[in-house]
Amino acid sequence: MVELESIGQSGTTRNYVDGGWRDAMGDGELESVNPATGEELATVPFSSAEDIDDVVRSGNEAFETWSEQPVEARIQPLFRLKMLLEDHQEELAELLVRDHGKTIAEARGELRRGIENVEVACGIPSMMQSGSLLNAAPEIDESAVRKPLGVFAAITPFNFPGMIPLWFLPYAVATGNSFILKPSEQNPLVAQRLFELVDEAGFPDGIIQLVNGGPDTVNALLDHEGVEGASFVGSTPIAKLVYERAAKNGKRVQAQGGAKNHIIVTETADLEFAAEKAVSSACACGGERCLANDVVLVEESVYDEFVNLVVEEANAQTVGDGLDEATDIGALISPEHEQTVRNYIQTGIEEGAELLLDGRDVTVDGYEDGNFLAPTVFGDVTEDMVISREEIFGPVVGLAPVDDVDAAIERMNKSQFGNAASLFTGSGADARKFRHEGDIGNLGVNVGTSAPMAFFHFGGWKDSFFGDLHAQGEDMIHFYTDKAVYIERWPDA
Repeated sequence: MVELESIGQSGTTRNYVDGGWRDAMGDGELESVNPATGEELATVPFSSAEDIDDVVRSGNEAFETWSEQPVEARIQPLFRLKMLLEDHQEELAELLVRDHGKTIAEARGELRRGIENVEVACGIPSMMQSGSLLNAAPEIDESAVRKPLGVFAAITPFNFPGMIPLWFLPYAVATGNSFILKPSEQNPLVAQRLFELVDEAGFPDGIIQLVNGGPDTVNALLDHEGVEGASFVGSTPIAKLVYERAAKNGKRVQAQGGAKNHIIVTETADLEFAAEKAVSSACACGGERCLANDVVLVEESVYDEFVNLVVEEANAQTVGDGLDEATDIGALISPEHEQTVRNYIQTGIEEGAELLLDGRDVTVDGYEDGNFLAPTVFGDVTEDMVISREEIFGPVVGLAPVDDVDAAIERMNKSQFGNAASLFTGSGADARKFRHEGDIGNLGVNVGTSAPMAFFHFGGWKDSFFGDLHAQGEDMIHFYTDKAVYIERWPDA
């Protein structure tokens, strides 16, 4: 079991409510397990409807005072939180590896991206400003101001337990709202430690709170009349359900769904560089990320050469415990998910894709209970195949030849998803065509993974996103506030 202040003596996670740690009182629980070793880390009891009532009531009470605080006062605890995250980054990264299974390098990078969002949110005094106009009408001045709305919730996934909560938390509180996090029940320990640091940073009681739980906990938050809005990141089917349920209850909602991302490689590309980045994009974090580009469309003239480079690069990846600095690919989140990925590989074989590299027989000495898969590479993947259409969330790469860039973009755009895509080319004309014609929210040229910096919004189109305002950047200011227009006339002035 993990030793944290927020973990009870019985090894159970606790909720953080109104500035203190409380036991969840609902039915049901889940064991949090180290994916590489099978070691039990903690028990996660689920929250009850009464628990949700308590946390929402506390959040609304705290909001009344917090929303009236000067904006400079609201960002001071965020500055302290940023420094605490910096000071404890390595400790958090090691905990993240044990809780999730990814490599230590990936964990450090994830936390760095999360900290960047705290940094951006510290700029709220400038970002929250709206427009004004003198003499908008005869003797009338007019201005628009942004006002916070109340309690917001975020339901976050297992694959980035350190970063994704920080897509939302700092912006919500900096703009004057209170915030509730419901982390994934599969690996909640990073969130537990994060909230220990939140407590140390000195936010007023009730402004930032944590509830553990499963689907019933999520539904209770989405249904509660005291919650103004909700953010979700997860699979597309669940994202759609969250979006519909929250919208039906009159809430603001942003729901990030799944993906099926593409890489396009032209004959003018640096093929060795493109192969390295293609394998990294598809297999980093075990492929368990919505920015994984796992379908690679290659101009036919260089297809055979590129296939050989990808297989060589994939075969060179080291699979093992993420705490080992030499590991390139860590463990998958659970035995059940590992089996799901294995099922996709078998489906690809049955559909007639060419199995170029089979990662199913990998063994990691000393980690017989771990959930490991090595990179698997398919060739001649057609667009009607399941492995070409559905999100696998594992270290699987599918390659296919195409006639030219036009054919590649056309195939890419047929996908029901529109999260991310990358183009590798030496041609500016191809890059411009990709930029203008790609029906995708995050586009990259000669970039393996199109991950926006914190001061840009995280794009996502089609079935990869439900809502109007995305995570990160300026979109968060619009999501967490509403504009009020102030019109004034002073006849005697």
